[in-house]
Amino acid sequence: MKLIDTHCHLYSEEFKDDIDEVIKRSRAEGVCQFYLPAIDSSSLVAMLELEKQYPNECIAMMGLHPCYVKENYKEELKIVEDQLAQRSFAAVGEIGLDFYWDKTFATQQYEAFEQQMQWALDKQLPIVIHTRSAMQETIEMVKPLAKKGLKGIFHCFSGSNESAKQITEMDFMLGIGGVITYKNAGLPEALKDIPVEYLVLETDAPYLTPVPFRGKRNESSYLKYIIEKLAEVKNIPVEELSTITTANAERIFKSR
Repeated sequence: MKLIDTHCHLYSEEFKDDIDEVIKRSRAEGVCQFYLPAIDSSSLVAMLELEKQYPNECIAMMGLHPCYVKENYKEELKIVEDQLAQRSFAAVGEIGLDFYWDKTFATQQYEAFEQQMQWALDKQLPIVIHTRSAMQETIEMVKPLAKKGLKGIFHCFSGSNESAKQITEMDFMLGIGGVITYKNAGLPEALKDIPVEYLVLETDAPYLTPVPFRGKRNESSYLKYIIEKLAEVKNIPVEELSTITTANAERIFKSR
């Protein structure tokens, strides 16, 4: 079985003492690639070092996470722009809108999201979207650029069936993670009539750990629990689903 973790923060502090073991365990479960979303400049060095340590396995994105859009957001965006000009990245991400904790910089979040989507469109890169307490606002921002050819993934999708349909109608993917294993999440119902051709797998490690390890640090080897639950929800054999979701990930990231 071949799996791709389309979203994991393996460069974070939580993995500094055992990243080699984490990668080995993941390989043993069939995970062959790990896509690393950027957060802000503070984690940039660690992300790029991990990519260098595991070439063609750990693959970096570049972007400014909406929760890190603060007073210095213009300086942070300049770093993103410079990095995108210097080298190739798998995607612009993770970017988007997050109004869950704080709306102080809501206007700046909209500006940063718009700018980064435009960079992705200009460079013909996909985007990886973070949205929390802002699903419809995010969809409405993406729509005009999707019509121009922008592609991407709504990472850690946990929305409604209506939202899922709007997203797939834009030809965007849904990133399915540990939330699908949570008893009252409602995600199985949201995905009931969504074609598997629009689904990719992710862990968001070290966050959102699936059952049976919920509450502990997440890691990419736990992708197997996510695909097992998704296969059950979609009534498809795990092996078949792994083939489809891997092909979906390779297509969105252009078989890097």
